[in-house]
Formats: sequence, structure tokens, C-alpha cells
Amino acid sequence: MADLTSVGREILSASRNQLYVALPYLDAALFSLLPEPGGGVTNSLAADGQALFFDGSWLADRFLRSQVLTNRAYLHVVLHCMLRHLAKKHGRVPELWDLACDAAVESILDDLDYPCLNLGFVPAKRKFYGLCLQDMPVLTAEGIYRKLLRMRLPEFELAQLQRAFLVDDHGLWDPDEQDDDRKEQSRQQDLNWKKLSEKTRTGLETVFSNQSAGGKAVLEQVQAAVRDDVDYRAFLRRFAAPREVLAADGDAFDLGFYSYGLRVYGNMPLVEPPETREEKRIEDFVIAIDTSMSTSGELVRLFLACTYAVLRSSGSFTRKVNIRVIQCDDQIRADDWIQDLDGLREYMEHFQLAGGSATDFRPVFQYVRRLIKEGAFSCLRGLLYFTDGMGIYPEKRTPYETAFVLLDEPPPSVRIPPWATRLVLNLPDLERAARNTAAEFPDIDLDELPEL
Repeated sequence: MADLTSVGREILSASRNQLYVALPYLDAALFSLLPEPGGGVTNSLAADGQALFFDGSWLADRFLRSQVLTNRAYLHVVLHCMLRHLAKKHGRVPELWDLACDAAVESILDDLDYPCLNLGFVPAKRKFYGLCLQDMPVLTAEGIYRKLLRMRLPEFELAQLQRAFLVDDHGLWDPDEQDDDRKEQSRQQDLNWKKLSEKTRTGLETVFSNQSAGGKAVLEQVQAAVRDDVDYRAFLRRFAAPREVLAADGDAFDLGFYSYGLRVYGNMPLVEPPETREEKRIEDFVIAIDTSMSTSGELVRLFLACTYAVLRSSGSFTRKVNIRVIQCDDQIRADDWIQDLDGLREYMEHFQLAGGSATDFRPVFQYVRRLIKEGAFSCLRGLLYFTDGMGIYPEKRTPYETAFVLLDEPPPSVRIPPWATRLVLNLPDLERAARNTAAEFPDIDLDELPEL
């Protein structure tokens, strides 16, 4: 056993050195896991974010078959850590999340055109990649997981996919089985890997930007991995404008003069609380929806459901509103005028996607410019454009704030104008925003919303 352990260490060291020569931008990541025998791992590799546990006999067997297998296994585990798959397992269906992570990592390995990683064409894997790419521009674990949830595969087909992508053991990932000390250690390790991924992304965008043979496949997923969680509620409130509302203004009320009047003149205060106060409220608003072939009606309904829940909060939206929901692909397909939040809910429940052609963002901005000239808005603060990001953008800055809201990280080739806000959401971000709003405002019933 001691000899096999020593052999296993040598195999991992040889694989790491080969990978470093082929992929120098992963230098820090490749050397961040400490090889350790055992750890309850048999016939596999496993990582907990700090150590790389291995079975020496399993490694020796794979190495004798082909060093490419051990190279891929080593990089497979490292990429799991870089893409922060370990920390994101909580709250997800374990077998589907494990499969989604393995498929996302293997898609990177299959795109890396290097002899030390070339395993040849595997039809089952390529077929699954093509199926997923119909719904997402980049094969991230989060996107594949959503795809698997919608597919509802029979057990036999799910087992076939698991066999096709299985490489390492994910038994050390489960945060629910960790004590408090271990959970804190896992959070710190996740933070360290996030910093390392940010360093890798910077290197790929600068020093190693010309190494497109391998860098692009890694960069697309690293960009998604280092993205911070989004507070969608705080983002929407940026579109609020000052409005005077009927409510006592405690901040502008001087309690001293009020009390002085009661003491000196009996029941006669010198001042009374102001009957109105200034708050930031959202009234004029435009929601534009990309209805090209790359956008699904289900995702749009989810986006509208969360937006409705957030805007229902009394502190950010008035009951009477002026919302225009515009659908557009390469031309305006629909313009619905919503005047109250009940109307927004009804629109959301009966939403139908109109269009299906290519994407051109310019018609929406030309149409909104015409609406402003016609006096359709009293104070338009912003426009949210829900899209996958791929299309023709306008060149000139808008007089109102514009945000392109994307549900997945777009390919690096997508260049959103610098004057516009770029917000990348995912379904957990939307669900968290809706549930936080419902917890803060009990009158919002999440059961009324489409399932997130």
C-alpha cells in the first residue's frame, strides 16, 4: 500500500507538471490542492477545497491505461474548486447538481485542444452538450442544473449520463453534514478559490489573452464563477424618483417645540407633524423583453414574477403606475400599458411571447424616444431590457438609466455599451429577491406567483 501511495503521488505530480506546461494561466490553481492518500476515497479522486484525496491503486490503473486519463482527472477536480461547485451544492438536488458540475467541467476539458487532455470524441457527451447549448450560451453548472430539472429524466437515462461524466467523488461537498467549524473552514476555502479564480480571469483577459486554444473555454465559466450574488431588490430601487406621499414625516418634525407648547399652553402644541413626506417611489418605468429565438417564455415569466414581487413592496412603488412592457426581437412586437400593480400581476399570469426572429435592441430605444416626445411619461427614470445579451446595441447614451438584465453570463464576444448597466442574474438570485420581499411585506403571497 505504501508503494502505491508513493506511485500515486508521483502520478499526480507528473500530471500537474504536464498541465502547467499546457495551461500556464492555471498555475496557482494547479498547485493549490495538497495530495493526501485515503480520506475515505476508493477508486477515485476527491477534494474538499484544501486537500486532494486519492486512491493510489486507482491512479496507477488509470495511468497504465493512458496518462491522459490521470491528467483529465486532476484538472477535473481543480476546475470544480475554481468554479466553486463545492460551496453551491446546498439546497440543490444532490444527484442532479453532481451531474451538472461534472458535465460543465468535462465540457471545458473537451474544448481544450491539447494532446495531454485529448480523449477523443464521446458521442453521449457531445449529444448532451448540444442539447444544453440550445438553452444557454455557456455550459455552466447552474444552467445545466436548470436544464436537468426541466428534463425530468427517467432513472435509467439519468444513470447513463452519470456514467458518461463521472470522474471524481463528491462526497466531501455536502455542507449539511459539516459541523460549524468545518462550515466556517469551507466558507474560507470558497473565498480563497474565488480570489484565485479572479486572478485567473485577469490573467486570461490580459497576459494570456492570445492563447485562445484553451483560454476561452476556461474564461467563460470562470467569469460566471466569480460573479457576486445580486441584490435584485436594491437594484430596482435605483430607478426610484423623489415623490411626496401622505404620511407623517418624523425626520422633519421637531419634538422639542411640540412638547414645549403642551407644557406652556396646555393642550396646544406650537408645531404639528408634517402631513406629507418625500420618499423615493417608482412610477414611470419601461420593461423591454427580448423575444428572439434564444429567449423562452418560461424564463420571462419568472423574471416578471420576481419583478412584480419586488415592486409590490410599499416602500418602493406607488399603487398607480405607468409601466410599458415592450416585446421586441428585430422590431416591436407588442406594447402593453400597465397602470396599477394588479394589472402587472394579470399581465404576468397571461403572458405570451410574441416574435422569434433575430435580436436588434435599437427599435425599443427609438420607440421609447417617440413615447417621451408624445408625453407618455412624466419622469421616466429607467428601462430594464431582459435578454441573453446577443444582438445589435444602440450607440448613443439614453437620457434615462438603462440596464440589460441577463439570466446567464454571456459569451466574452458580447460587448454591452459602457453607458448601460449590465446585470447578470440567475434563478437563485430571483428566488431570493422574491422571498426576501415576501418576508418583509407579509401581504405578498408567493403562492400567487408562477413557480420559481
